[in-house]
Amino acid sequence: MKNISVLAFILGLIGCVSCSNSNDEVVVGGNVKASIDKIEVGYEATSMTIDVTSNREWGAYSDFSWISVSIQGSTEATGSVMVSIKDNTTTSERTGSLVLKSGSTRYTIEVVQEAKPVDESIIAPEGYTLVWNDEFDSGDRPNEDLWFYETGGNGWGNNELQNYVACTQGDEQLAVVNNGIFSIIAKKIENTVYSIRINTRESWKYGYFEARLKLPSGKGTWPAFWMMPANFTSWPGDGEIDIMEEVGYNPNYVSSAIHCNAYNHTNNTEKTNSRYLASAQSDFNVYALEWTEDYIRTYVNGEELFYFANDKTGNKDTWPFNAAFYLKLNLAWGGNWGGAQGVDESCLPATYQIDYVRVFQKK
Repeated sequence: MKNISVLAFILGLIGCVSCSNSNDEVVVGGNVKASIDKIEVGYEATSMTIDVTSNREWGAYSDFSWISVSIQGSTEATGSVMVSIKDNTTTSERTGSLVLKSGSTRYTIEVVQEAKPVDESIIAPEGYTLVWNDEFDSGDRPNEDLWFYETGGNGWGNNELQNYVACTQGDEQLAVVNNGIFSIIAKKIENTVYSIRINTRESWKYGYFEARLKLPSGKGTWPAFWMMPANFTSWPGDGEIDIMEEVGYNPNYVSSAIHCNAYNHTNNTEKTNSRYLASAQSDFNVYALEWTEDYIRTYVNGEELFYFANDKTGNKDTWPFNAAFYLKLNLAWGGNWGGAQGVDESCLPATYQIDYVRVFQKK
């Protein structure tokens, strides 16, 4: 009889665990709930307040970077949570959640955000669909929900002379958005040349990557549109993809390249190609990369510039390009390549202009 009673007690406990509240949570050691259990919003950034009740101290959190929460009022009884949701910059709906907690009780509120509408005026390459873009059509600087800055003046492995800053240096704004154009400005302020190096927060594995660019002029300038791996550990082993580079002492010659352990400029095995483009510094041109599991191919105004095939050996030394990479835009000053024939400070300030950046992936 004693064994049967113990078994019945255990089964009773299991039954209690299965009988959760409507939010599928086990109520142990506290009781917390909100006025809603689901949030549905449009693709644009928004904020809202949710009423919360509890019989004891409570808290709130979200594990999703695009959802932030802050508690308002008392955490011991009735209060509220301010929920802030960032822009959805992708063309896919996304789902997340925020959690109210009290003791071991968890009350989950689902968050569903609409996809960013596809601009019908943007024509995708055949077989691809637009998944991310920045047309630089709002604000006076890049949207930091989309981009982050790299800063410092350590030469960046190329003995470069500029110091990269996060948008401004003192009263000078060096990352400027105006009339649909993003301008990166390299400028000498007192005794230092300052510039911008900016990266996408999103990263992608394979796709078609495109930007419309007008390059700066002057000996010493070194603009680039390129990619680095999101999970970077070492160069060149993890790979680098240069979609477009140009140096001011060789004006209007635009180039593309890849770097990896087997092929890189430090041992004179770099895979690259360049072309003279008469309007590179005087007008906007479209530079693109098509990256698949089989090859890397770049284009200038739709014409192939560079091609590199996957040798399909499974050797990371020759093909590390099977991981997510993010996009980069920067304007360097001097350095091993940009300053190979010296620099001419009379060309400063120099401006690198970006009309748009777009990312397409296979359907």
